[in-house]
Amino acid sequence: MNRDDFWASFAPPRDISVEGFASRIDWLFNYITILDAVYFALVCAGLVGFCFFYSSKRHPTPYFTYGNKPKHFLSTMAIGLAVFLTIDLFIATRSNTDLQEVYWNFPDEKSEDVLRVQVQAQQWAWNFRYAGPDGIFNTLDDVVTLNDLRIPAGKKVVFQLTSKDVIHSFYLPNFRVKVDAMPGRISRMWIQSKEEERGRFEVACAEMCGTYHYKMAAAMTLLSPEDFADWEREAAVIALAAKDPDHPEALWGWEWE
Repeated sequence: MNRDDFWASFAPPRDISVEGFASRIDWLFNYITILDAVYFALVCAGLVGFCFFYSSKRHPTPYFTYGNKPKHFLSTMAIGLAVFLTIDLFIATRSNTDLQEVYWNFPDEKSEDVLRVQVQAQQWAWNFRYAGPDGIFNTLDDVVTLNDLRIPAGKKVVFQLTSKDVIHSFYLPNFRVKVDAMPGRISRMWIQSKEEERGRFEVACAEMCGTYHYKMAAAMTLLSPEDFADWEREAAVIALAAKDPDHPEALWGWEWE
């Protein structure tokens, strides 16, 4: 491995989301990492300083204190308050702002052009369901894929997720977002990619879901709007011809909520 490949291995997955989506996660991650490194360096400097200034050579008689003097209380309070304000409180405030402004700010499906996808997780795969030409979920013309998520670049995509067995976590590294898929419950998540993005990207499970957790891998393919429309049209025809309505697993979807 050369030097460039070595440092590239530390880089996060490529950000393919619209401006202000994944970048908020990256910014907060970098902020926490840098600030933690600064505080760690200060702690190490303090330890080295104490070892030097209070060594046995400088102070043959050990110095003992109960740590209950005013200066001890003030110094401890100052350090604790600095950590609380710059890390804990800042992270909570910034995270809540990001959630309200972006990640929980779902598009209006009645007024916006949105792709809707149902996701059913199971040991050890991801099932994706698209409403067919009738626009209604859980009918025979639905397009259902296994470990194959296809979305049009630049379009807002809303997911509703559940699980067939245990708790899984639907994770899209290139968008920096994930949400738990839980049995008996519907979770929601949305994304939007850059219009110029194309290609195949990773879908992973971020929850330890059992022995073969490592098999919970799927592919997300970003297509042009035209290519996606062609694929969806062909897939709906195939689904209608191939689906067995009497198969107990054929209609695992639900009414869109």
